[in-house]
Amino acid sequence: MERDLKKLISLMTLEEKAGMCSGQDFWRLKGIERLGIPSIMVTDGPHGLRKQKEGADHLGFLDSVPATCFPSAAGVASSWDRELIEKMGQALGEECQAEDVAVLLGPGANIKRSPLCGRNFEYFSEDPFLSSEMAAQHIRGVQSQGVGTSLKHFAANNQEHRRMTSDSVIDERTLREIYLASFEGAVKKSQPWTVMCAYNKVNGTFASENDYLLTDILKNEWGHEGFVVSDWGAVNERADGLSAGLELEMPPSGGGDRKIVEAFRAGKLPEEKLDRSVERILRIIFKAVDSKKPNASYDPEVHHRLARVVARESMVLLKNQGGFLPLVKGGSIAVIGALAAKPRYQGGGSSHIKPTKLEDIREEIAKSAGGGAQVSYAQGYDLDTDASDVKLVEEAVRAAAQADVVVLFAGLPDRYESEGYDRTHLRLPENQVDLIQSVAAAQPNLVVVLSNGAPVEMSWIGSAKAVLEAYLGGQALGGAIADLLFGDANPCGKLAETFPQRLEDNPSYLFYFGEGDRVEYREGIFVGYRYYDTKKVEPLFPFGHGLSYTTFAYSDLSIAKKEIRDDETLDVEVKVKNTGNRAGKEIVQLYVRDVESKVIRPVKELKGFAKVELAPGEQKNVTIRLDKRSFAFYDVERKDWRVETGEFEILIGKSSRDIVLSDTVRVESTTPVRSKANRNSTVGDLLADPVTRPIIATILQQRNPVVAGGEGAGDASDMMEAIMKYMPLRALIAFSGGAMTDEHLEEILAQVNGEVE
Repeated sequence: MERDLKKLISLMTLEEKAGMCSGQDFWRLKGIERLGIPSIMVTDGPHGLRKQKEGADHLGFLDSVPATCFPSAAGVASSWDRELIEKMGQALGEECQAEDVAVLLGPGANIKRSPLCGRNFEYFSEDPFLSSEMAAQHIRGVQSQGVGTSLKHFAANNQEHRRMTSDSVIDERTLREIYLASFEGAVKKSQPWTVMCAYNKVNGTFASENDYLLTDILKNEWGHEGFVVSDWGAVNERADGLSAGLELEMPPSGGGDRKIVEAFRAGKLPEEKLDRSVERILRIIFKAVDSKKPNASYDPEVHHRLARVVARESMVLLKNQGGFLPLVKGGSIAVIGALAAKPRYQGGGSSHIKPTKLEDIREEIAKSAGGGAQVSYAQGYDLDTDASDVKLVEEAVRAAAQADVVVLFAGLPDRYESEGYDRTHLRLPENQVDLIQSVAAAQPNLVVVLSNGAPVEMSWIGSAKAVLEAYLGGQALGGAIADLLFGDANPCGKLAETFPQRLEDNPSYLFYFGEGDRVEYREGIFVGYRYYDTKKVEPLFPFGHGLSYTTFAYSDLSIAKKEIRDDETLDVEVKVKNTGNRAGKEIVQLYVRDVESKVIRPVKELKGFAKVELAPGEQKNVTIRLDKRSFAFYDVERKDWRVETGEFEILIGKSSRDIVLSDTVRVESTTPVRSKANRNSTVGDLLADPVTRPIIATILQQRNPVVAGGEGAGDASDMMEAIMKYMPLRALIAFSGGAMTDEHLEEILAQVNGEVE
């Protein structure tokens, strides 16, 4: 329904306008009954609906309505499956419609700068391209059902330690290429109804009042059409926030509306800015009202089955020594570990969901193992402590010794990772490590299944024949794990983050947490695999790694053109064949390497991917399209993305470390190579520019034959050529032997800059 929002705003009092810019309560926006403006509800849950019952607390310690608990983002991203994530989003949207929720607060697109971040389970990846693609599909799915999303936490919110006051100090190129790029694609492709600003400061200014982020970039550059909402309690100075582009404060602080009114009356807040903020909020309110589906409902069983599919597509087979998995059905199986009886299927904090049902892992394993199987269980360790219990270990060892195979469940207890605090190390609890080693000594046929929201160190990995990373698999994790262990489904997930061998290998290790409230991102663009691959640091498991019960062969890499301009697209095609005897899915990863660059760049960067399903012996062509951003870096001087003319390698891999095919393409930049030359521009840079090369070469020959390497240079020519390369133009005067003056230099600059013929 079309409405004249400007006319509606003109009918509001100043106090009503200010009031629209803060919530009615913890979960609802204000309405104005006399003007027919309704109140709408927002609620938590990137991977499920967390709608608190009336009177319940907002942190989730009390009850919320039952909803499907899907795997958290750390796992979902490991599916690398755009279509599946969109289906999950659609299911989330259906549940929001059934519960009269207008906006679901998520997804989270913050980059995994360090594996220590306590909220990493809620974020997709260390790679901005993969993260933005996953976020875009999540948003598209939810919003296809007439329910809004809130892309969060914008921006550079990469730790829980002092998260409400810390200052993320990041250079402009790193901010653009890594931390903002994770949001950019999602905003441009899927237009989330809202974007949630972060708690922290970015380069000295709170995200909640950072006009560079909220207005210059998000609104003006990226074209975001919705409104910005604060993270709950993130507002510092309300009027400053509104002026910077923060439309909605949640929850209401009590004094925010008054501060807006006072700023307006003091002439510090223009009326048009306040009106634009109200208009953005009203647009979303009425979009939600018009999208409301009467008598909406959903089938919990259908959604539970979808959760099982998402879970098994998201789990990653990290190790499978000698093809130990899948397990043979039948025989005796010892299921060991408290996490098998009390599974950790979701993270802690504001995303905690009350599931519609929860599968029992032991029961699901027994079902999949077949009627003739004998399945026993031993607790092995206590989740509430890190100390080993001798009796529990002895019981587990006895069960292991009597079984044909052991499936041991390990991982991080709730107390190890959650919103609100970060981890201090990457180890499993000591009692779990002790248990793995003790059980392996009694029964070498050992499979370890991990439940965790972020990487863990694995000093014990040599004791296990197979390791399955289940992440936080949601309410259907039991069936998904059983499906994979016994081969009823083929593992197809691949890591969306690097697993380091030890915490000290992480590039942010020396700088993470920061000093007081100052957190310097000194590793720059070298986050995750960008660092490990460029520095040649061997990870435990590389970015993009994941095993299958079948094998895949790649061939016939084909690039549509060998030379392109940077304003053209490029199609890259490769053949993938299932060379095994099981159906399976493979994730084809495309990385790009700038062969030679004047700026520091990683050895490779992910720029495309595709997931393909293949029957045994089947072969398919996979096409991935690249564009300017696939080859560009952020040019800080020009404040824009730029491609350097030259050769780029196209790398096709099964992971960032397993590159199987490569080819090269030459990309011609349409951006001028140089900015305006000045006295300190170097001779080498001007000679490298095809536009200025003939000008400067002629001048050098005329004014300074020695440094130009001309006649008479003698044995010194090589040395002089090397010196000249990085010589500023002003220094030519001193080396000219009197042939050049300041006046000559001004003439040269005028020619080089095209100011004279």
